[in-house]
Amino acid sequence: MIYTVTLNPSIDFIVRLEHVETGAVNRMASDGKYAGGKGINVSRILQRLGIPNTATGYVGGFTGDFIEKALQAEAIDTEFVHVEEDTRINVKIKADQETEINGTGPFISDDNLKELEAILAQLSSADVVIFAGSAPANLGNGVYKDLIAKTRSTGAQVVCDFEGQTLLDSLAFSPLLVKPNNHELGDIFGVELSSLDEIESYAKQVLEKGAQHVIISMAGDGALLVTPEASYFAKPIKGDIKNSVGAGDSMVAGFTGKLVETGDALEAFKWGVACGTATTFSDDLASAAFIKETYQKVEVEKR
Repeated sequence: MIYTVTLNPSIDFIVRLEHVETGAVNRMASDGKYAGGKGINVSRILQRLGIPNTATGYVGGFTGDFIEKALQAEAIDTEFVHVEEDTRINVKIKADQETEINGTGPFISDDNLKELEAILAQLSSADVVIFAGSAPANLGNGVYKDLIAKTRSTGAQVVCDFEGQTLLDSLAFSPLLVKPNNHELGDIFGVELSSLDEIESYAKQVLEKGAQHVIISMAGDGALLVTPEASYFAKPIKGDIKNSVGAGDSMVAGFTGKLVETGDALEAFKWGVACGTATTFSDDLASAAFIKETYQKVEVEKR
């Protein structure tokens, strides 16, 4: 079974209008409310690929209730820990410029933390756990070290979708996949990467530090998969960019889900690229039909 862990989920409140005028009343053209958070996005895409998974993490209040019901409506299994304070709301304004106002999230008590640890302690070597996104402020991202260590002690594999030091710390646990973008990869090593050869070189260093697979997403310039056996480059697919939210999560879902299903890293990479690209060209996370359509356009070459 694949589990996704979202420590600080949200309701993503999408507001669409042509222009925002500060200090004045603005009227939206349309809006949407979605269960959000990186791990939750992964769960939603996995479900669209027909891959069973369970979403866990922390939810609270009426906003947490909305997230649970939204996932259940998509037939996604949930095993959340319930906390006292409300799950956050993130406002994403899509106008002539994109603006985001993100909530801080609820307080997580020691008892809440132990409840989640108990869920992870029940796993086995047949499971894969995807950790993604930032932690609530009172925990800090350092909590991931303990959670990942406890997960790995059961024999379960882990996928770690983090940035910066949190990503580097996760490499000690031999994650099945890490997926920084090219800018995040450069930041990790304190360099500016301008060529595919440079990106591949530093991605191999991430592999040497412990990752089993490394995907570097490069927005409109394609994506790179580095494995111990070989490197593969996926050419960019042209289309109308509509959405910057969830594309990376979709790629993680496609790769992880298909790798667990087939054991074939190259095939999993193609599906990861298809999922990420399809979401970029969609208003929300990509539909199953659009992912399959996009998969037919994926071109990958061995480096």
